[in-house]
Amino acid sequence: MSRFQFIDDHRDTIPVKWLCRVLDVARSSYYAWVEAAPKRAARTQADEALAARVRRAQDREAGGDPAYGVPRVTADLNDGAPENERVNHKRVARVMREHGLSGIRLLRRVKTTVPDPNDQKVADLVQRDFTADTPGTRYVGDITYLPIVGGKNWYLATVIDLCSRKLAGWALADHMRTELVSDALTAARAARGSLDGTIFHSDHGSVYTSKAYAQLCTELGVTQSMGAVGSSADNALAESFNAALKREVLHGRAAFRDEHECRREVFRWVNRYNTKRRHSYLGQVAPDAFESAMLAAAA
Repeated sequence: MSRFQFIDDHRDTIPVKWLCRVLDVARSSYYAWVEAAPKRAARTQADEALAARVRRAQDREAGGDPAYGVPRVTADLNDGAPENERVNHKRVARVMREHGLSGIRLLRRVKTTVPDPNDQKVADLVQRDFTADTPGTRYVGDITYLPIVGGKNWYLATVIDLCSRKLAGWALADHMRTELVSDALTAARAARGSLDGTIFHSDHGSVYTSKAYAQLCTELGVTQSMGAVGSSADNALAESFNAALKREVLHGRAAFRDEHECRREVFRWVNRYNTKRRHSYLGQVAPDAFESAMLAAAA
C-alpha cells in the first residue's frame, strides 16, 4: 500500500496534516494524488479490458493461441483495429506482466540427429543465411521428437520454405527411418507441384545422408546442402521451428496422452501455422498470406 493510500484510508479519523507529517509526505503531493484518482481508475479499467482482450487472443477455444507472447498478441489486437484503438507493444507487455499473462514455454531436448560415420560429404550451400528472395527455391528441414505418455516418441520431419517460412511438406511416424524424411520431401513436391532446381538444407543425420534419400533428391531435382557435423546453428531455422511447434502443441505438458492426440494436435497446429499463425519474420502475418501478397505484388 502506498503512503498516499494510507493517508486517504485514515483521513476521516486523523487530520491529513498530521498523517502527512508522520509519513513525511507533502500535503500538496497528497492532494495532487487525490485529484488524479479518476484518471488512475480509468487507466485501471482500461488495463482490465486490455487484459481480457489478451486472454481472448491466447484462448484456444476462442480461436486464439496460448503460445502467443507480446509481439504476436500486439499484432493480433491491432489487426484491423481503427487507429484510435491500436495498442503499443510496451503497454501490452506491461499489462501482461501485471496480470501474469505470458506465452507457453517448454524446455526439453531429445537427440534426433544420429550421424552416420560413413555418410556422404555434402557442401553447405546455405552458410547460415536462412533467407530466399522468392518462395519455392530454398528449403530447410529437420526431425523432431514428439513425446507420448509412457516413454514412447513419435517423430516429425519437416520441409520449410526459407522465403515464406511455410511448412511446405511434413511427415509424422513412430520411427526415424529414411522413409520419414523421404515422405516429407515427397509431400513438399506434391504441395509445390515441383521441387526441380531447389536446394534442401539439413543436418548430417543418417537419414539425410543415406543413399536412398540422395537418390530421391536427384529424382526430384533437389540439390542437397548440409551444415557442419554437430553444429545446430547451421540449421538454426529448423531448430527454432521445432521448438515453437513442441511448445505450442504441448501447452506446457511433458507429453501427449497417446498417439491419436499427437496426430490430431500436430495436424491442427500445422494448418494453423501456415494459414493463421503470425510470424515475426514476415511482419506478423502467416506464411500463406505472405506468399499471396508476394504473388499479388508481382502480378
